[in-house]
Amino acid sequence: MKQYNFDNVIDRHGTSAIKIEHLDMVFGRHDVTPLWIADLDFAVCPEITDALLARLHHPVLGYSEASCSYWQSIIDWNLHRHGFGIAREELSFIPGVVKGIAYAVNFFTGEGDAVLIQPPVYTPFRTVVEGNGRRIVENPLQFDGKSYSMDLEGLRAVVAEVHPKLMILCNPHNPIGIQWDVETLAEVAHIAREAGMIVVSDEIHGDLMLGGRSHIPFLSAGADARAVGIMLGAPSKTFNIPGLVSSWMVIKNPELRERYYRWLEINEFNSPVMISTIGTEAAYRNGESWLDQMLDYVAGNIDFVEDYCRKYIPEINVIRPQASFLIWLDFRKLHLCQREIMNLLLDKAHLALNDGSMFGRQGEGFARLNVGTPRCVLASALEDLRAAVHGICKPSLSSN
Repeated sequence: MKQYNFDNVIDRHGTSAIKIEHLDMVFGRHDVTPLWIADLDFAVCPEITDALLARLHHPVLGYSEASCSYWQSIIDWNLHRHGFGIAREELSFIPGVVKGIAYAVNFFTGEGDAVLIQPPVYTPFRTVVEGNGRRIVENPLQFDGKSYSMDLEGLRAVVAEVHPKLMILCNPHNPIGIQWDVETLAEVAHIAREAGMIVVSDEIHGDLMLGGRSHIPFLSAGADARAVGIMLGAPSKTFNIPGLVSSWMVIKNPELRERYYRWLEINEFNSPVMISTIGTEAAYRNGESWLDQMLDYVAGNIDFVEDYCRKYIPEINVIRPQASFLIWLDFRKLHLCQREIMNLLLDKAHLALNDGSMFGRQGEGFARLNVGTPRCVLASALEDLRAAVHGICKPSLSSN
């Protein structure tokens, strides 16, 4: 089996990488280790770049269409990797999962309609809804100090009271990294179907399961889910190719699907560009070994963070993810406000992590750490964090 190297430190400066180029804009400084935006610092699977280069070597880059083999690669991947069957007519291209959410919000809801989210959750769920003139309704996750769960009773209550037209589900959940079990997904679907509420399920982290767990697509959770569900997926997080802007959508219910897919087609929202189809097919056909090795490496990084914090920074509680390369860190034992937590990370440790409050007020006291980076970078970052935390915990500074 071919072995891939994830220890190689790659300089991303000069590549228009948001992780690097937006540091000043987002964090107010650039002299920090970037461990924030959810892409990987690993070299892309070479089978993907080889396929792209082979096509780009052809001297004509004219109009192109998505081949049958492109669509089949998505179908085959989902069946092989997740045991989830998709028919070709149920499948559509979308130019990014966030855009897919935005399309659904605009098509299925009207101005002023309520849309339900479950914070702390991925920031664009809120901004897409509010930016398009809809109302956010919250059903926050429940946290017992160690793990999170979905508040199904709260979901029933808010749906009955407010009657949201649409719910945006995160499965697996970002930033927590939870893969919802089939019973929870089935109950969400049952509540939604009874209320006539559509569920848009963002499953972009579904291929990134850890510890031998299986991804459970929302649409696999029974007849209610198939009736109300819109599933969004992509190879972008999986294979570190978000720059190719390739995502897809599945709708099982023809009554939900046909008019919507027609709208997408008329507006050419469902027309993939050449590099998207080539990169996606190469990833799904030839990238599984790379993915499995990458996930093993990421799991090792998560173990490293857990062990390090347990030994040297017990003030920080690590919420271990079930999926993805993102870790939700609990700083509340430090008894700092959110501004002080971010100042600690940026000004003392020189680390750029996502501010927990960007995921909702339920994220105050937390930050999101991206461990999709070489372990030597992670080790250095943790040493810097340790020094910063111990600095503020010194008795001489404890009253400041």
